[in-house]
Amino acid sequence: MKAIVGRKMGMTEVFTEDGQIYAVTVVEVLPNVVTQVKTVEKDGYDAIQVGYEELKESRANKCEKGIAKKANTVPHQVLKELKGDEMKNYQVGDEIKADIFKAGDIVDVIGTSKGHGYSGVIKRWNQTIGPKGHGSGYHRGQGTFANNGRYNHGVMPGKHMSGHYGNESATVLNQLVVAVDAEKNYILVRGGLPGPRRSIVVLRTAIKEVKHPEAVKPLIDRTPVVEAAPVEEAPVVEEAPIVEETPVVEETPVVEAPVEEAPAAEEPKAEEAPAAEEAK
Repeated sequence: MKAIVGRKMGMTEVFTEDGQIYAVTVVEVLPNVVTQVKTVEKDGYDAIQVGYEELKESRANKCEKGIAKKANTVPHQVLKELKGDEMKNYQVGDEIKADIFKAGDIVDVIGTSKGHGYSGVIKRWNQTIGPKGHGSGYHRGQGTFANNGRYNHGVMPGKHMSGHYGNESATVLNQLVVAVDAEKNYILVRGGLPGPRRSIVVLRTAIKEVKHPEAVKPLIDRTPVVEAAPVEEAPVVEEAPIVEETPVVEETPVVEAPVEEAPAAEEPKAEEAPAAEEAK
């Protein structure tokens, strides 16, 4: 028989691939650290003591500090004893994780039921309420105390009366384990479990035989797939060839000197012929 300590976190629902719904309770199962091993020779019975959920050393008492020191670990919030043939193989300091169970296992769940305080018989024992009209003065009474002469000196043991209701150890038998995740430290158990939210529960192998165990159908994997964003390649910038620039030498403008033109020589005037030649 196997066992482990967990914490009830609440209820939800999961879907199978063919559309069936499982109403499940989420049980947080952190690693259980073995803090002590009980033996028949020393303690009179076989069991192991495990610690669940670490506790600040400043908030631990001397007993809790001493147990943690012997186990070479830190103090824990909860210390529980687990019995079973398979639990004898663990030694002080070992860790028991959620994968001790698997989907499809049948387990019993032990917890502490919700406390309702002082309650009447209508709520505590589910008795029927009295008539409301026609002058009846009996509405939520505890019923007759008559015992037909069998117990005249007092109230018969087991008489259903008002009193403290709840806050007692309760066990739910033959619950189906729907899923186990040792990495995220949780176990999904079909149906409701005793106790309020965040209460401590113990899961153990079912002690009663189940003739026709039910097979767990594969669940829909709703883990979101995060696609890697495509990496945009930076555009390749072609480097321009480096051109060696030759320094431009500005030519000095040549200033032409003004050329002075020589005065034209005057042609000699022809001498006038004598008037005599003109007469010829």
